[in-house]
Amino acid sequence: MVVPAEWFKEWFNSPYYHQLYFHRDEKEAAAFISHLLEHLQPAPGSRMLDVACGRGRHSKILAAKGFDVTGIDLSFDSIREARKAEADNLHFFQHDMRLPFWINYFHYAFNFFTSFGYFRTERENNNAVRTIASSLQSDGILVLDYLNVHYAEDHLVHITDKEIEGVNFHITKWFDETHFFKKIIVEDEQLNEPLVFVERVAKFTLGDFNDMFSFHHLQLQEVFGDYHFEPYHVKKSPRLIMVARKV
Repeated sequence: MVVPAEWFKEWFNSPYYHQLYFHRDEKEAAAFISHLLEHLQPAPGSRMLDVACGRGRHSKILAAKGFDVTGIDLSFDSIREARKAEADNLHFFQHDMRLPFWINYFHYAFNFFTSFGYFRTERENNNAVRTIASSLQSDGILVLDYLNVHYAEDHLVHITDKEIEGVNFHITKWFDETHFFKKIIVEDEQLNEPLVFVERVAKFTLGDFNDMFSFHHLQLQEVFGDYHFEPYHVKKSPRLIMVARKV
């Protein structure tokens, strides 16, 4: 199957994307952020960048805890929705993570929920890391939350059907040597015919990220394997949560 180079532009702007992925337990998201902050111990008022923030779910939680938070996302629709919550310490901008943003400004940068690895070329993915690294001050901290390739291969559920608020999602997953793929067929009575979207995410390993980080002066500090901050295990951990420092 041929996947459009920038498949994410249409899919992330679709209301079905948010319906499928973000009907999640807000308490769970808040607990993860609280656990993360407890571990990082950021100074009061720290400036934080939420890269690929979507509608600002995590940004809002961070801002509610008193930090100065800026969220960026490629999706116009997501940012328009996120801006409804803007405040003195919460800001949102439509922005492509492949392009430079504010330079040497933030104390922390976050990239949650496998919001990376979408791009067609190695250069584009490296440009995204460059954007994040250059946005951080010296000694600034990046937390990047990605799927664990080895676990995902072993636990892939190839076919899933979900019904959410009267909308049916038929999901097929597969992978090749370099990427994971997910085909989503959306059936909604309001549509004249089903919609079809295909996701493509790169199979980046810890070693791949370490190489990208090093090239952009980010030094890997810690690696966790789930949202409870258990140690990372290459085969057993569902997530790859990396903490890196700008040097």
